[in-house]
Amino acid sequence: MAVDAIYTAGTEKMEKAIGQMKKEFASIRTGRANPMILDKVLVEYYGTPTPLRQLSQVSVQDGTTLVIAPYDKTILKDVEKALVKADLGINPSSDGIVVRLVFPPLTTDKRKEICKDVKKVCEDTKVAIRNIRRDMTDDVKKIEKSENLSEDMVKDAQDKIQKITDKYIKMSDDLSAEKEKEVLTV
Repeated sequence: MAVDAIYTAGTEKMEKAIGQMKKEFASIRTGRANPMILDKVLVEYYGTPTPLRQLSQVSVQDGTTLVIAPYDKTILKDVEKALVKADLGINPSSDGIVVRLVFPPLTTDKRKEICKDVKKVCEDTKVAIRNIRRDMTDDVKKIEKSENLSEDMVKDAQDKIQKITDKYIKMSDDLSAEKEKEVLTV
């Protein structure tokens, strides 16, 4: 039945929205060293913007320091420039062999600011989920007209769509609360 295809497609889209939210949360700074924060950093390597993590080994040292060891030592300066340009809020320091990013402890104000960012990402995800719900409902209405579905079947379909939506909205709220707790933990 075509209604089942609508559920499947909608669920897949909502999963992708949650996946995107998780990816954005991974790049939000929490006061602890996390290599995921470097995922968006691109280094000019032979004229091509290349992800930093493809060009170097990144390791966490003592929980508050990221150590970046480029495979090609000649690009050390380029790595430093890319880190400054990425505006991570952390100044890189180089010893000629590796680049270190020392994460300073977050102030209370900075933690609150980061929590606002977390809430914004969560709200954007919820909006995306609601838009998917609207599209699913519109698709059910189109099928209702073309296949003459009964009102009960349409009502059941809309109830199921709402249950799916509620599940993913709750999931995004839970992820957001978890990330906020992580940010506020000193």
